[in-house]
Amino acid sequence: MTVLKPRSKMISVRLSEDEYSALQQLCEVTGARSVSDLTRDAVRALMQSSSRQDFSRSDAEEFRTQIANLNRKLDELSAQTALARSAQE
Repeated sequence: MTVLKPRSKMISVRLSEDEYSALQQLCEVTGARSVSDLTRDAVRALMQSSSRQDFSRSDAEEFRTQIANLNRKLDELSAQTALARSAQE
């Protein structure tokens, strides 16, 4: 498949092993092809919602709720990963 807009810029974020494992599991749950795709989609959604002229207080609260839900899911996945690792040891 030909890439119409080649990606030439990169950002770097440091994660713990548990955070990265949780993101990998989130990829599986959401059907994302990779952690990069999942992250790119999340950033794109953030940019689209923040670039709207009519970004209201309720939009901001909804965004905060979604972020809180994602954080909760990441925490749950991290806990599951840690539990699975300790069971293997």
